[in-house]
Amino acid sequence: MDPHDVDARVRRLAATPGTVLLDGFHAVKHALRFGAEVSLVVTTDRAAVRALADELAADVGEHLDETAIEVPEPLLRELVPRGSPTGVLAFARRPEPAPSGERTAPVVLLENPRNLGNVGAVIRLAAGFGAAAVLTTGDLDPWHPHVIRGSAGLHFATEVARVGLDELPDGPLFVLDPEGDDLRATGIPDDAVLAFGTERHGVSAVLRGRADRRVAIPMRPKVSSYNLATSVGMTLFRWSCTSANAPA
Repeated sequence: MDPHDVDARVRRLAATPGTVLLDGFHAVKHALRFGAEVSLVVTTDRAAVRALADELAADVGEHLDETAIEVPEPLLRELVPRGSPTGVLAFARRPEPAPSGERTAPVVLLENPRNLGNVGAVIRLAAGFGAAAVLTTGDLDPWHPHVIRGSAGLHFATEVARVGLDELPDGPLFVLDPEGDDLRATGIPDDAVLAFGTERHGVSAVLRGRADRRVAIPMRPKVSSYNLATSVGMTLFRWSCTSANAPA
């Protein structure tokens, strides 16, 4: 393909509404494994990408052969200014929201999160535990490229969306709160909505007031808080200990 055509195609995809950027080999790998519509993979070295697939993810090697094109280093840096360690990017279509229905695993709700990397880590945890969805409120875009990088592309393994507090799914609302019941003695049902606030301020008074149950994670005195993703991981682990629907 002519270099000018390559440049134009990449820029056109990057500007297409509904297209998301997958930054890094692992993000591309997971997106492919979980059914993402990956239209183009770009790299500075196709042979190196195929070798990486042979070593780490042979199941996606054929798709990479079919869709990967080489681009100049400056174009890759323009797409990801801070650099891509594996030298691999891809463009995928953002999936449509799945129809709501009976849930067999909790929904994770992040109220007004601030840190892109933390949200990505939460999505990665949620995917691993088989959570039904990760929902966020506030200004942060949960499909931001840095969030996708933090999730290693596992946005496509669960539902990810930004919602308003008036759009929460059905199910008992469990709010993480330092004054709540001890998590270790709390049973979490499969249809729960698990709400987490920011590390500094916790959940809002509005959300706390709507809680069906408030739950606290044990923590020694003088420690101010846990990392958001750590809190989500501990809570989902507690759910997994008693649910027949949790991953084996």
